[in-house]
Amino acid sequence: MKGSFLVGCICLGLLGACSTIEKSSRHAFDSGYYSHKTDTGGKEDVYLDVTEEKVTVYSLDNGKPAQPKLALPIREADSLHITSSRFSKKGLDVDITSVLFKYRAATKELPAQLSAELNVALYAGWRRDFYTIKATRDPLGKNQYRVVNRGFDFGILAGTGSTPISPSTTNNAISKEYNGMILELGLAAFVESSFASFGLAVGFDHLLSSDRSVWIYHQKPWVGFVVGIAIN
Repeated sequence: MKGSFLVGCICLGLLGACSTIEKSSRHAFDSGYYSHKTDTGGKEDVYLDVTEEKVTVYSLDNGKPAQPKLALPIREADSLHITSSRFSKKGLDVDITSVLFKYRAATKELPAQLSAELNVALYAGWRRDFYTIKATRDPLGKNQYRVVNRGFDFGILAGTGSTPISPSTTNNAISKEYNGMILELGLAAFVESSFASFGLAVGFDHLLSSDRSVWIYHQKPWVGFVVGIAIN
């Protein structure tokens, strides 16, 4: 009960900070240094000045923005023919994550299990984002532009949660039933969108109660489906 109460308090605190997280969670297409895929298929480092109306591409001179070399509209339609442009950047990603489902392999006592207990974790990993400015021509010959963001990252997660402890999950070593508090640790890989991230994780749980020695899933590997909201 104490473990479940603590996890609940953590989740309420996260919900209370929802507006702050929503503001900071988007890996937005902002001004900064990027890698640009050129028309010839090569890559060059550039600086982008991103506004609501357009993206101005600057070449670099000794690592600093030099003269503008290209301006790409991202809002208004026009009649110019502009091919798609792709930019990418790398960086550290820090997310609040939750393992929505955990698949646990079969044991001598129980068949394979798919669990969905409450849990929350902090994730940190290396992320790479790709931003593509796509142009589509309408029947009037005008181009409409939109920015498509896709990315991926890989890293580690650590957090806390709850799990049912009962005779069936302890090989009848105990007769009571309760929700035990766990610490979870794992590796995760995410596919990213502009707001949320989705992926797979592999990890294990460490039961904090004294029944850990008889819990059939103590420090046993699981595979899970995870979602995350970035906080950096």
